Amino acid sequence: MNRSELGTALRVLRQASCKEAKAVARSAVMSASKLSKIETGKLAPSADDVDRILTAIGVSDDAKAEYMEAARAAATEATAWRLIQRAGLHKAQKQLQAIEARMSILRLFQPALMPGLLQTPEYMRSILSRHDDLTEESVRRTISARLERQQVLYDTSKTLQFVITEPVLRWLIVPPLVMAGQLDRMISLSRLPNVQIMVVPLAGPKRDIPNHAFVVRDDRAVSVETVHAEIVVTDPKDVSLYLAKFDGFAESAIVGGELRAFLEKVRDDLLRQQETG
Repeated sequence: MNRSELGTALRVLRQASCKEAKAVARSAVMSASKLSKIETGKLAPSADDVDRILTAIGVSDDAKAEYMEAARAAATEATAWRLIQRAGLHKAQKQLQAIEARMSILRLFQPALMPGLLQTPEYMRSILSRHDDLTEESVRRTISARLERQQVLYDTSKTLQFVITEPVLRWLIVPPLVMAGQLDRMISLSRLPNVQIMVVPLAGPKRDIPNHAFVVRDDRAVSVETVHAEIVVTDPKDVSLYLAKFDGFAESAIVGGELRAFLEKVRDDLLRQQETG
């Protein structure tokens, strides 16, 4: 059931209950305009919105459970990477730039790859050049667009928090010299007042599993990176799961001066590898 179908179903349920839209909206603690947009498919409701609407209508528990499941599914959108690539990776970067211009706080967890907002041009090129189906022009335009995105790092009205696991620093998907330059970049960015870079070291006990990368923007939406697609989650209960996971890893991460000393050590190890390689 997509957003439009869900809205239609809610309208049919309300009409069958013989309750006026204004009364249902009032009981659901939302404006009549918002309810109308949900019913006509113009606005994607959160699972909480649907819960309050169904409660106001007075449906049975069985019916409520069925529609709540549909609401949670509708609040999760997946877009295959091949479709994003077909439309143009540089265009996807521009779209992210627009989203990040509107946000106030970003929380990013990455257990596999250097976050795009922290990448050097050399790291970007090494990663993008792995894809045989990307033309040189596409690589160039994507790098340019991502570098433009990175201007958000210097906007002190925003807070950007990055939690990265130690294997990201040591996974040589790029040459050691490129990775060493990338770590220097991280050291520099970690000194920005509105940017907090945290690394979870391999040493020590762990309470959680670094399943996959995700980004939380303004505590309202989560972007999850899987092998085949990007999944966007907006249900508040699901978003809270990711916030809790982020906070858990942040608690066991190193920051500030300790982080910079750690990054310098890893960088020096990489430079020695380069010299003896």
